[in-house]
Amino acid sequence: MFAYWGKILRVNLTDGTIKEEHFDEKFARKWLGTRGFGIYYLLREMDATADPLSPENKIIYTTGPLTGTTAPTGGRYMVITKSPLTGYIAMANSGGFFGAELKFAGWDAIIVEGASDHPVYLYINDESVELRDASHLWGKTSTETEEALKEEIGDKRIRAALIGPAGENLVKFAAVMNDEHRAAGRGGVGAVMGSKKLKAIVVRGHKRVEVADRARFTSVVKEKTDKLRNDPTAGGGLPKYGTAVLVNIINQNGLYPTRNFQYSQFEYAEEQSGEAMAAKYLIRNKPCYACPIGCGRVNKLPTTGVTEGPEYESIWALGAHNGINDLASIIEANHWADEYGMDTISLGGTLATAMELYEKGILKQEDLGEEAPPFRWGNTEVLHYYIEKIAKREGFGDKLAEGGYRLAEMYGHTEYFMGVKKQELPAYDPRGAEGHGLGYATNNRGGCHIKQYMISPEILGYPYKMDPHDIGDEKVKMVILFQDLTALIDAAGLCVFTTFGLGADDYRDMLNAALGWDFSTEDYLKIGERIWNAERLFNLKAGLDPLKEDTLPKRLLEEPVRNGPNKGHVVRLHLMLPKYYKFRGWTEDGKITEEKMKELGLNEL
Repeated sequence: MFAYWGKILRVNLTDGTIKEEHFDEKFARKWLGTRGFGIYYLLREMDATADPLSPENKIIYTTGPLTGTTAPTGGRYMVITKSPLTGYIAMANSGGFFGAELKFAGWDAIIVEGASDHPVYLYINDESVELRDASHLWGKTSTETEEALKEEIGDKRIRAALIGPAGENLVKFAAVMNDEHRAAGRGGVGAVMGSKKLKAIVVRGHKRVEVADRARFTSVVKEKTDKLRNDPTAGGGLPKYGTAVLVNIINQNGLYPTRNFQYSQFEYAEEQSGEAMAAKYLIRNKPCYACPIGCGRVNKLPTTGVTEGPEYESIWALGAHNGINDLASIIEANHWADEYGMDTISLGGTLATAMELYEKGILKQEDLGEEAPPFRWGNTEVLHYYIEKIAKREGFGDKLAEGGYRLAEMYGHTEYFMGVKKQELPAYDPRGAEGHGLGYATNNRGGCHIKQYMISPEILGYPYKMDPHDIGDEKVKMVILFQDLTALIDAAGLCVFTTFGLGADDYRDMLNAALGWDFSTEDYLKIGERIWNAERLFNLKAGLDPLKEDTLPKRLLEEPVRNGPNKGHVVRLHLMLPKYYKFRGWTEDGKITEEKMKELGLNEL
């Protein structure tokens, strides 16, 4: 096999055993990598109804065949587990350099099971693998932990995937951090690490990933890299302004959710845009491994000094979503969210839920305590005060640490939670892009944009411009195509930002050159479809009720947009969802049919 090692590391934290396992090309051809490998093992080996924070849950770190190669953005890895936030599948990926280093060490994946009775970290140095005590690291922030590990191991070139205090304290939206400010953020994967007392996975590798035809692969990679560099978004807007280049674009199109989705345009958006950040705080770009785009930001503040980020989603979640305008405060809040190790989208969404509960008089000052800043829109004190309180589960922060849905549920008003399947929504109001709304509602991991980025065709015009308010068959089929394509890109080990410039045939070319296969584009998309259905199967086994949970917040379905170019619109999900089930080949109530199971080879699971 080329581009794989065929090796999986299995670590049982309960008894401390470490084993090497192998897979063959037949398995690779069916599941490809990352999400494919992860969902296969979850379905095969664990009870989907298990408590996500119990030893019965497994957490799997996977790479794809292009991870660690020179393919553009070939540095991604994925964390797959059962989510403590949603109760369904969680697959959170990250860039940086950890994924490539894991591949250089000679491993395609790590399956971690059981739970330790004391803090530990896993140290991988090529073939040498051992569990080490991490009691002295417990309580340290992300940067403190990484620096301590480098000092202790005596190698500044190690890479680590780790948790901060939020993960240790089982915050439902804790992230796995790597390279200080890179996050596998969504679904609370960091809390699962915390429940297993696994502080970090440290990797150092010295191998080179071999591809089938080096000359052909180099030529194909150059061609695809040139396409990305010549694309106005991948080679223009993203490197120049980072993902925050979207702030002005999305706000002008009337999709920038403001004050917990009560409005769809923010009056101060320009002041927190990528252009404003570049003018005031940007020092340089910071690309991930093998990335020609380089959207990562390195900023400098008078308060925190040099830091990284924030991304578009974080600027919005910690900004307009809470009515907050001060860009410096947003950058600082993002810094501390990274240090404590939590998902900024769910963090901002939870705070926004609290803001609206407070605005409506449901949440009162006596609930917070006299010393706590009030949840008033635009109050930056809330950001600085509660990030630490949440991470340490102190005071009202203990309730916020449960996420927005459970917070709203505590006060009897879940209608003010803006999320899907208990996960907070990202930074696009789907009333201005209805296909994107269908994508939110049907996403296997809950409120999420990145697994079917319908903003590309509906707003940005990739691969071609679609009317954002069209809800016909073509739109529904495009949602399905984007979901399957994204599963394929993830499984390959690449970043979805490559879709700004590359199409399905381009991924086929790179994979075939690396693997020595002769798959068609349809063959690869079939793998994406298999992964999507397998994740759906896991959710159904975990108790998903599609007709109740493949939905959107009531506000987005019934309250027309108040301002901007989409004024008067809602999402007509009830007209799209039956078509979605039909085109997926599922039953009318959203279940996978036996015929579809057989077609995709899921019967064995």
